[in-house]
Amino acid sequence: MADVWKECTDYCVEVVKHAGQVIREALQKDINVMEKSSPVDLVTETDQRVEQLIISSIKEKFPTHSFIGEESVAAGAPSVLTDNPTWIIDPIDGTTNFVHRFPFVSVSVGFAVKKEIEFGIVYSCAEDKMYTARRGGGAFCNGEPINVSQQEDISQSLVLTEMGFKKNPEHFKTMLRNINAILTIPVHGIRCPGSAAINMCLVACGSADAYYHMGIHCWDMAGGAVIVTEAGGVVMDVSGGPFDLMSRRLIVASSRKIAERISKEIKEFEVGRDDAGGQ
Repeated sequence: MADVWKECTDYCVEVVKHAGQVIREALQKDINVMEKSSPVDLVTETDQRVEQLIISSIKEKFPTHSFIGEESVAAGAPSVLTDNPTWIIDPIDGTTNFVHRFPFVSVSVGFAVKKEIEFGIVYSCAEDKMYTARRGGGAFCNGEPINVSQQEDISQSLVLTEMGFKKNPEHFKTMLRNINAILTIPVHGIRCPGSAAINMCLVACGSADAYYHMGIHCWDMAGGAVIVTEAGGVVMDVSGGPFDLMSRRLIVASSRKIAERISKEIKEFEVGRDDAGGQ
């Protein structure tokens, strides 16, 4: 049976390659940094330029499709997922890394139809690693198949998360308590690479065994989520329930056993929803 979205997938890979080249070139120049919602919520001219490049290129090819882009939403566009074919775009996932030239920076694109992710593409620009996955078609890095570690023992696991400023002091305390809870299971360690999309791909290719996060957005998760599942991993809500792309929270893991253990260990805090204006 023909893959009706193959043309979209192949075209997106080429657009993302171009975007990655723009980012690599920008890393060699002075970076003009601006603040969004707080002094640690950063955006650069390159974020905006790359998103415009991706959206304009795809609109020209597929004019009836819809878009949710990080910088478009920041500028006031709605973040609502409909049944229409929708491109969910993070032009630079890891903007703080980009600003500091810390080498985990990615372009992430997820493509959803009828609210289900059909394919995901994550390009780790500095590493020149192109992760791709098509629903039902497996996951790949630079064209080679990838698989999760299949680890089921959390005490033998490397876990990824992210630490950052929280406006609400109780949320900040909960974030730190959660890290303490995971470390004292014990696990082999916790790492914070700084790009949600790359974190998910590291689980997908077996370099880490789990990743959890509260407070990210649909554009951080859409590309990586399908890559994890197609690599044999598990994606769920931090509550242990089904993954919800608009919920701003997730656990991904090499096995359901590890994902469920993390869900039991960590405490939740309110982060809002992307489709309800939560920040």
